[in-house]
Amino acid sequence: MKRPLVGRVYEFVRAMRFLVLPGHAIVIVLLAGLALAQEEVVAPNENLVVEGIPKIPQSLAESVGRYSEFRAAGFLSWHPLRREMLITTRFSDTPQVHQVKFPGGARTQLTFFPDRIADAIYQPVNGDSFLFMKDVGGGEFFQIYRYDMDSDNITLLTDGKSRNTSPRWSYQGDFIAYGSTQRTGNNVDIWVVRADAPGSARMVTQMEGGGWNISDWSPDGKQLLATNDVSAAESYIWLIDVASGKKDLLTPMSGSETGEYSNARFAKDGKGIYFASDQDSEFERLVFMDLASRKTTVLTPNLKWDVDELDLSKDGRWVAFEANEDGISRLHVLDIRTRKEVPVPKLPVGVLYGITWRNNSREVAFSLSTAQRDYDAYSLDTASGKLEQWTFSENGGLNTSGFAEPQLIHWKSWDERSISAFLYKPPAKFNGKRPVIIDIHGGPEGQVRPDFLGRDNYYINELGIAMIYPNVRGSTGYGKTFQKLDNGFLREGSYKDIGTLLDWIQTQPDLDAGKVMITGGSYGGFMTLAVATTYNDRICCSVDVVGPSNLVTFLEHTSGYRQDLRRVEYGDERDPKMREFLERIAPANKAKNITKPLFVIAGQNDPRVPASESAQMVQVVRQNGNPVWWLLAKDEGHGFHKKKNRDYQFYATAMFVKEYLLK
Repeated sequence: MKRPLVGRVYEFVRAMRFLVLPGHAIVIVLLAGLALAQEEVVAPNENLVVEGIPKIPQSLAESVGRYSEFRAAGFLSWHPLRREMLITTRFSDTPQVHQVKFPGGARTQLTFFPDRIADAIYQPVNGDSFLFMKDVGGGEFFQIYRYDMDSDNITLLTDGKSRNTSPRWSYQGDFIAYGSTQRTGNNVDIWVVRADAPGSARMVTQMEGGGWNISDWSPDGKQLLATNDVSAAESYIWLIDVASGKKDLLTPMSGSETGEYSNARFAKDGKGIYFASDQDSEFERLVFMDLASRKTTVLTPNLKWDVDELDLSKDGRWVAFEANEDGISRLHVLDIRTRKEVPVPKLPVGVLYGITWRNNSREVAFSLSTAQRDYDAYSLDTASGKLEQWTFSENGGLNTSGFAEPQLIHWKSWDERSISAFLYKPPAKFNGKRPVIIDIHGGPEGQVRPDFLGRDNYYINELGIAMIYPNVRGSTGYGKTFQKLDNGFLREGSYKDIGTLLDWIQTQPDLDAGKVMITGGSYGGFMTLAVATTYNDRICCSVDVVGPSNLVTFLEHTSGYRQDLRRVEYGDERDPKMREFLERIAPANKAKNITKPLFVIAGQNDPRVPASESAQMVQVVRQNGNPVWWLLAKDEGHGFHKKKNRDYQFYATAMFVKEYLLK
């Protein structure tokens, strides 16, 4: 980190103190010294395209620096024989695979790539190797690799070109099943490969569509469970014979109402499956299906929240699952023999994911985050109730124990529907009405949940800004009716939810309705642009991160394997009436309404929202004559993942906030 400006000027003048110069020469020398000092700026790296962004002083980077040094760790896989685990964390520029041999033990880095590792899974019998997935430059065309623990050799198992997803080891540890676009580039077919023979890869069966994922192998290694996601509200579970490729639909549509099915797992005897589903319910419940009769039994009939994750213990006796209760994660354990829940300790208020049983069938691991701590890996002994933290990620030297706790707020929207958000207020040291940043999640069927805010804590703690994270209509976690309220021609209803949030802010004595910034990523970026064009006179500025600017051009140019999935949500742009509607509401076609400063951020390799969506918005808004900042990363995809790029984005955003929200 370079020295502060004042210190550099002092050292320059001190170095000149013995020179005897005429008066005008002294002035020239001092001006040269100041110019030299002022050159100390944060230069964008060679992969960043920067337009309209003023030079970022090094002093700003120093002032926000500690908030850019948070680390996180995520649980990946248990070793099958030893009490050890694989985790993901970042020591340098990107998250990589590390091994941890006991709670609090050293994080030993195993992979070293310029791009992030997406997943890693131990070989399930002896743990002598693990699978991992990696793409290049954020393009999400993942390849599957095998890492050998003894030799450290890495072997590519896929073709190196297609998009490959959801690798699953057979329980015998000899075969790997996965989804691949190798045949057409768009359709995800089901493939298997011998773990020790990359050339043995073969297609089991052809599929139509890009939403296929492998869920599980049968205990005897002869069948697969695959899930086909048609949309966020519609999916199906299929049974596939590995030898013949025969496909059998297990969850047919019931009447006219579609259902969501997820997290399918074989029972230990292979005669039934467990999964989560919202069929005949507003929420996803834990369900068991007998494969012979196809009869289903709901195992959590009284739970009025979504079951987001589940895992079955190796002995087949326990199901651990996470329920999303108003955004907060609650861990549950069900005894399969009695079909009753057993008590488990109450975890800290936060969010968990990655639930996985250890082979001893009594310990379960997961990643957990709270408002005061970023994600770390934990284990819970369900028999003794002992919770252990395996990783202790660094907080950049900050004491995070006093970071703002979320407040769950509600307001009445335009149709009298209750909409919720998490509000984080700045410390009491900030007096008067506080500026507000509204940060809208992506998806659009995502959900804001009360985990660690990371760099956003800078705005709260150091700048005194209140942060609001809304869950507008279309968000998951509040029932499937609510989730569908923004589909197709209903899209503008979610804009109005933000409009009524702006009304709510006006009623709050400690919030400044005259100083509001809108931001969001992915679909949240689209919402940012939609709000900026709809409520321009009620905001100060906006920051769009990898967001579409026109859903017609977005649907036409997003990767082929995603098009049909997105058309169910947004509407089919090939239909003339829908196309006319989407063109009418497109922010890019209403850009003349934006007269407030705009910051647009994109990744050149984004397979979901092409960078052209951001570029076209920048081009049209510039015609209005108001400030437009543009940041493009040539080595990133859907959001920035490399630390050096994330840091520059953070510095620039902090400068934008100071310039246009706080002044």
